[in-house]
Amino acid sequence: MTTTVASERLLDVIRTQTDIARLGLDLGGVMALVAERAQSITRAIGAVVELAEDDDMVYRAATGVAERHLGMRLARASSLSGRCIREGTPLYCVDSETDPRVDRDACRRIGLRSMIVMPLRHHDAVVGVLKVLAAQVDAFDTEDLQLLGLMSDLIAAAMFHATRYGSDELFHLATHDGLTGLANRSLFLERLRHCLAQAQRNAAPFGVLNLDMDGLKPINDEYGHRAGDAALRELAQRIRQASRESDTVARLGGDEFGIILSRVSDADGALAHAQRLTQQIDRPFAFEDREIRLGASIGVAVFPHDGAELDVLLERADQAMYRTKRARRPEALPR
Repeated sequence: MTTTVASERLLDVIRTQTDIARLGLDLGGVMALVAERAQSITRAIGAVVELAEDDDMVYRAATGVAERHLGMRLARASSLSGRCIREGTPLYCVDSETDPRVDRDACRRIGLRSMIVMPLRHHDAVVGVLKVLAAQVDAFDTEDLQLLGLMSDLIAAAMFHATRYGSDELFHLATHDGLTGLANRSLFLERLRHCLAQAQRNAAPFGVLNLDMDGLKPINDEYGHRAGDAALRELAQRIRQASRESDTVARLGGDEFGIILSRVSDADGALAHAQRLTQQIDRPFAFEDREIRLGASIGVAVFPHDGAELDVLLERADQAMYRTKRARRPEALPR
């Protein structure tokens, strides 16, 4: 590798450190950013941040080929990531088809053949791993290992500065949105997988709502980003107030929110909940000396009526949300 390429990759690590500083205490955002940059820097096909929770390793950030598995749990005892936690040292899998340390079925599902797994330390404990994935055998080199070590140090530093206490606070920050306090995308998908598995066993319906805030950009443009953040927090509060304790309310990113209705009678029941939620949201809120209009477009999907697989349910809810947004567009912008 040329000196120029190596220097550029190191600069990418430094830029990542600067971008992490802007994220503040949003630990979930930090992990997502580092996963994205780790994939790019090492020319991998995917990257994952896994945290050790109970007896499992949980995908708390994922990019590339691993992105669709965000929120997935794997048994710690049978995975290379779990071994990395136990040994506390970087591990390199040259070929997942011949390496007895890996969960071969999981590797095949994701589509990887080689990977680096780097421990993440919080205080004196290894609490997770950062890993990069490749479709080819023996795809990484010593420099990739060194760069990934630097990236894992960035996450460790963010963990240290974000938490004053122990692992309970760490895991809360890693699974909740820093701005609104709601569950983040990782926790939402983990709970959705769990809810789907239960529903398949019990033949019980449940609902998924995709909610997109109307007019965030005009609010930012006219009143500034402080007003936009205030609008997102107010929207989150209204969604939470209109939801049940048993439901999961999450900020999925930007102005997109998701809700898992753990108990619904049928599709009509889920639609009725969405209508009540719309009424709760669609009223102005006060920001400093201004009154700003707030609204959201909601799409609904119900298991098994709209699909029996996670990706299908999410896609159906997303499509329904866009149909609602097109119908609301003339009245959706804030005034």
